[in-house]
Amino acid sequence: MQAEGWLQNSLATGPGGPEPQGEDGEYQVPDGGEHSGRFPLFRRSRKPAGIRRGSVLIETTIAMTMLSILGLALLKLSLNVTAPRQWTLQQTVTDAYMTFEKASAQRQSFDQLTSANSLGPVYPTMAATTVEMGKLPGGRPINGVVTRTRFADANNLPAKGGTGTALTNPASMEVWRFQSIIRYQVSGRSYLKSRTVVRSQ
Repeated sequence: MQAEGWLQNSLATGPGGPEPQGEDGEYQVPDGGEHSGRFPLFRRSRKPAGIRRGSVLIETTIAMTMLSILGLALLKLSLNVTAPRQWTLQQTVTDAYMTFEKASAQRQSFDQLTSANSLGPVYPTMAATTVEMGKLPGGRPINGVVTRTRFADANNLPAKGGTGTALTNPASMEVWRFQSIIRYQVSGRSYLKSRTVVRSQ
C-alpha cells in the first residue's frame, strides 16, 4: 500500500516536483519565469482605423482606374467599328450623286449645255456650287462642293472654241467635254471625285 501511494504521488508531481495547486486541487501555471508572456496565443491583432480607411481608398481608386481604362477601350473599339461604315456610306452617297451629275449632262439638250447660261462654263472659267448629297443616320447632312466646266475639242472650228479648219473638220462637227468635280470631307480628310461626259453635234 505504501509503495502504491508513493507511485501515485510521483506520477502526480512529475519529475520536477509538485506543482502549485489551487484550493480545489487544480494545477495553476506560475506567473513570471523565463517563458512568461512569450507566446500570447489569444492576443488579437487589430489594424488602426486610419490604415483600414486608407486601404479602402486605394482599392476604390484602383477599381475606378480599371473601369476608366475599360470604358476607353470599348469607346475606341466602337469608333474603329463605326468609322469604316461611315466612310463606306459617304463613298456610296457621293458615287450616287456623281451618277446623277453624269445623267444630267447626258439628258440636257446640246444647246442648253453650250449656251451662256450653262451650268458648266467654258474652261478656264469654272462654276462651284455647294450641294447636299444625302444624310447620315441621325439626320446629319453630307455636303460637298461641285465644280463644273466644259472643254472644247481641239478640232472644233474657231467659232466653237477649237483650232480646226475646213480641211480637218469638213463636217463642222462640234464636240464638248463636260466635267463635274465634287470635293467632300470624311473624318477631316478631303476627297475628290469627277465624272466626264462627251457630247457632240
